[in-house]
Parts: sequence; C-alpha cells; structure tokens
Amino acid sequence: MTMVCHRPEGLEQLEAQTNFTKRELQVLYRGFKNECPSGVVNEETFKQIYAQFFPHGDASMYAHYLFHAFDTTQTGSVKFEDFVTALSILLRGTVHEKLRWTFNLYDINKDGYINKEEMMDIVKAIYDMMGKYTYPVLKEDTPRQHVDVFFQKMDKNKDGIVTLDEFLESCQEDDNIMRSLQLFQNVM
Repeated sequence: MTMVCHRPEGLEQLEAQTNFTKRELQVLYRGFKNECPSGVVNEETFKQIYAQFFPHGDASMYAHYLFHAFDTTQTGSVKFEDFVTALSILLRGTVHEKLRWTFNLYDINKDGYINKEEMMDIVKAIYDMMGKYTYPVLKEDTPRQHVDVFFQKMDKNKDGIVTLDEFLESCQEDDNIMRSLQLFQNVM
C-alpha cells in the first residue's frame, strides 16, 4: 500500500501569504513533517499531538474545535499551508485578524454569530483541557458564570447572540484581552 504525501506550495508563495520568513517556514515545515510525515494531519492525530501539551486534562474537545478552525476548507485534514496560515495570524497577525480568527473558533456551527450554547461548549472544553488540577479548584457552575460574564460584556444589544461586530468592539474595549493578544507577538 502506498501512502500519498502532500507537499506544500513553494516556500516563496507561503512567505508572501504569511508573516513568516523563508527560514522560519523551513523550521515550521520540518516540525510539521516530523509529527505528520504524510504532509497532512487528520483530527485524531491533531488531538493526540495537542493532548501532549495538556497532560493533566482532557484536551480532546478543545482540540476538536481548534482543528475545525484550522481546517478552513472543511476537508477533514489540515495541510501545512492551513496550519502555517493560522499560526501566522495567531502569532503575527493584526489585532483585527486575531480577533476575527478567535471569533471563528468560537462560532462552532459557522452561522456568523456566537450563542450561549456555543460559548458554553468552548468554556467547558477549556476547563476540561486545563484539568482537575487547576488552582483554585473550580465549582460546578463556574463555566456558566464565565459564559454569563462573557455575554454581559459582549452582547451589546442583549439579543442573546454575539455578532462579529459586537465581539470586535467588546474585545478592543477590554485592556486584558488586548494585552493577551500581544503575548505571543514574537514567539518565533
């Protein structure tokens, strides 16, 4: 049985489309190929790789949502180009690009807005990923309180949903969110 391998487009093209240098792309590609020799990663492999970063929790649901945000073409697999494009936005993108990408992650069903159920699913996935060893120990209703605070802040017109415009406006008004977006600016 032969394995079909995916090779990315030329590095020059990726360099033009991302905020990475040719050298950075080469390093990223080596790491990607090391974990995914076929040149693509499916959701199960993505979950296994992601779980290594959170050994005390269950990262599978958050990895599921993250995978679908990376899989912009909804093919069930993430190519190096998809991976590096998202990474470029998250690490080196503008504030607007980062916030738009995060909104897309939270908009699980891709209907253009975030409802309380979607936000609850994301928050629960984050708490599961962090594990039972988080400090301080979380109460049962903590995720619901987190979602309520999110909606009080973000749902400007109080219609029960958060649109992209409401999300962008609310995030840009919040100094903590803006600082956290800058944390990974120069990771590489």
